[in-house]
Amino acid sequence: RRTEEENGKKLSGDIPGPLQGSGQDMVSILQLVQNLMHGDEDEEPQSARIQNIGEQGHIALLGHSLGAYISTLDKERLRKLTTRILSDTTLWLCRIFRYENGCAYFHEDEREGLAKICRLAIHSRYEDFVVDGFNVLYNKKPVVYLSAAARPGLGQYLCNQLGLPFPCLSRVPCNTMFGSQHQMDVALLEKLIKDDIERGKLPLLLVANAGTAAVGHTDKIGRLKELCEQYGIWLHVEGVNLATLALGYVSSSVLAATKCDSMTLTPGPWLGLPAVPAVTLYKHDDPALTLVAGLTSNKPADKLRALPLWLSLQYLGLDGIVERIKHACQLSQRLQESLKKVNHIKILVEDELSSPVVVFRFFQELPGSDPVLKAVPAPNMAPSTVGREGHSCDALNRWLGEQLKQLVPVSGLTVMDLETEGVCVRFSPLMTAAVLGTRGEDVDQLVACIESKLPVLTCTLQLREEFKQEVTRTAGLLHVDDPNWPGIGVVRYEHANDDKNSLKLDPEGEKIHAGLLKKLNELESDLTFKMGPEYKSMKSCIYIGMASDDIDISELVETIAVTAREIEENSRLLENMTEVVRKGIQEAQVQLQKANEERLLEEGVLRQIPVVGSVLNWFSPVQPSQKGRTFNLTAGSLESTEHTYVYKVQDTGVTPPQTPTGTRTKPRFPGQKPFKKSLRGSDALSETSSVSHIEDLEKMEHLSSGQEQEALEANSPEQHPGAPAPQEAEQTGTFQNRAQGPEDDRPQVEEPENLR
Repeated sequence: RRTEEENGKKLSGDIPGPLQGSGQDMVSILQLVQNLMHGDEDEEPQSARIQNIGEQGHIALLGHSLGAYISTLDKERLRKLTTRILSDTTLWLCRIFRYENGCAYFHEDEREGLAKICRLAIHSRYEDFVVDGFNVLYNKKPVVYLSAAARPGLGQYLCNQLGLPFPCLSRVPCNTMFGSQHQMDVALLEKLIKDDIERGKLPLLLVANAGTAAVGHTDKIGRLKELCEQYGIWLHVEGVNLATLALGYVSSSVLAATKCDSMTLTPGPWLGLPAVPAVTLYKHDDPALTLVAGLTSNKPADKLRALPLWLSLQYLGLDGIVERIKHACQLSQRLQESLKKVNHIKILVEDELSSPVVVFRFFQELPGSDPVLKAVPAPNMAPSTVGREGHSCDALNRWLGEQLKQLVPVSGLTVMDLETEGVCVRFSPLMTAAVLGTRGEDVDQLVACIESKLPVLTCTLQLREEFKQEVTRTAGLLHVDDPNWPGIGVVRYEHANDDKNSLKLDPEGEKIHAGLLKKLNELESDLTFKMGPEYKSMKSCIYIGMASDDIDISELVETIAVTAREIEENSRLLENMTEVVRKGIQEAQVQLQKANEERLLEEGVLRQIPVVGSVLNWFSPVQPSQKGRTFNLTAGSLESTEHTYVYKVQDTGVTPPQTPTGTRTKPRFPGQKPFKKSLRGSDALSETSSVSHIEDLEKMEHLSSGQEQEALEANSPEQHPGAPAPQEAEQTGTFQNRAQGPEDDRPQVEEPENLR
């Protein structure tokens, strides 16, 4: 018994956490869960950890706990209840989304329903698949057709779930010459199907899009359905535009999806319901095949997946469901109509009037060119720079998207990179509006923020090429091409010991750029300066941010070059001074040692003995000579201190050299920030206090013109170089008359005596 008790104590001591002892009460366990959800109290308050789900969200979450309680009923009562819940939910969804006589499969992963549909299609087309398995597939390989605009990773997921090789996937290109660039090319699809049939393959399934994952385009589902019926291919449709089937008016392309073989719906994001499963509606008459494919199940727990959606649909009602979907479509239409009035904004879904997805990007077009063209630089730029500046617009659009997400977080914007268009900003209210609570006022605020950021984007894009040319002309500076930086540009200072071909760390360069960054930030200009990240380049660089006004690029580049040169020369001066001081100390030690030896020779050995030396010094004192050394830092020489002690003065030596300054230092007027162009008629002067600024300008011009006039009169060739000016002659004449008056009879010697 003692051994068993000791082993039990030892086991309980090895298990950490709350399992030690006799267990915890419910209050302590719930408190532990709350602490894990909300974190420590010492942490800084961040954004809301739990989204505002509302009462309809609580109903959906309640369905999960109710499902767990219902699963404890007896089998007969549980079977009747789950059958009622499943049949009601399936009927409601088929009626709401106009899919007649369909069955429903509820699943957590959005792609899981498509995988089960593929398995059902395989069992339907291969009669001996249950018996022969992969041998049947090997003799006649199945082919699954996917659009090139399908969401990434969908084909790989299907192959992994079904155990098919990747050659079973056939990616159908989208239209490139005619029509939308995101719609499936039907003619090319038919050609691919015929080629696969000739090679002995079996066209199995086609996945069409009713609203692509990226842009929201809808394929020509009507023509695709005709093609699938001709070749016996299963047609599956998915996409965000399927939500519009619940509205009164539906576009013909989306309405054709009701005739397909299956479709996948995601009512959770559409209606703002958390933890609600996705639904795959399909049409099939053989219950045995659907059971083998996994679309139906005899387990009550699988049927209880529909319980959260069953409760939520009853709570919202048909009016609530339609109202939420309609509100999201109105938000997208409102943003699309507003963006059409904004210059330099291109909308990519203009041909899809019924699409609830709005995708836009910033661009700058040439005057008189086609507005459909992508971003191009200002007219004064060379044609060779068009592609580079177009590529740099991606960084500006990424910056715009991040700024809009911070300014209007309830908009639910996302930044994405399209293959043909580049970086764009997407607004998809059907997926975010119900959860975030987006309203029409938020859309208006979003448009206002876009208009406020456009001057910054336009000005920055125009100054990029000018900045590059100015840096190229400036000695000691190197322009660095970084297309991911949304600013004026990136510059690097090349110091004397810089090895351009080496990728090793450069401590001296990092020190110079760190000091340069500090000096630039102390100027309090509107520009932002940052140090380059270490993972992008082994060399240090200065990243210059966005420009919100007309910036004097020449002054900016000159300031960077001059400041970096000053920092480098100061660091070299310090290093040279350290070396000179070290050598001076060594030389001083050697000279002081020689002076001590000479003193011993002059005084003799007897004077060094304590008692004898004191007696000799008493009878015959020695006159010590003060011999020291002084070190001149400016000249770097070691000199004697005899001149200092005898004449009581110190030699100042050579004056230090002046610090180099800019060659084009411009006067800055009151209220003018660094790097700003100063014009008398500019808006910058008229916005604050134009009268005072104009007066300052006139005063400075008057003073400068007066100084120039005096300089011209002083250097005129008519006067003798040694003759004084007329006013100076009058003043000197009166001063001499006063000095030669009768009162001044004192001798001339008194003045030097007083000075002495």
